[in-house]
Amino acid sequence: MTDKPAPKILIVDDESDVETLFRQYFRKEIRYGVIELLFASNATDAIKKLEVGKPPDIIYVFSDINMPGMNGFELLSVVQEKFPEVKVCMISAYATNEYKSKAKDLGADNYFTKPVNFSQLKEKVQEIINNN
Repeated sequence: MTDKPAPKILIVDDESDVETLFRQYFRKEIRYGVIELLFASNATDAIKKLEVGKPPDIIYVFSDINMPGMNGFELLSVVQEKFPEVKVCMISAYATNEYKSKAKDLGADNYFTKPVNFSQLKEKVQEIINNN
């Protein structure tokens, strides 16, 4: 372990079981200080968490698309505008080409469909850590 703080990754999803799944799957990385996971149940809460540091302490966002209030696409646009150094990956139960194309067109770094393949997601997180 180094003195460098663990990279913070924000997961935005209105489904309460998502936090449990992420914490369970990344428990070793969290325990050993490899990453720090933060959670928001909606886009407004996510924006508040991103505003904490200047630049943001959070380096990456995994966001659901379909959420009450501001949806994930709208959140992606806000992050692109206000926090251009933060990359965003979209997660959705919809594997349609329309959603994937829209996510890419709006600047999403990646796209995962639910149920999330955590092996692939873990590879993405490792890539994020390596590039940080």
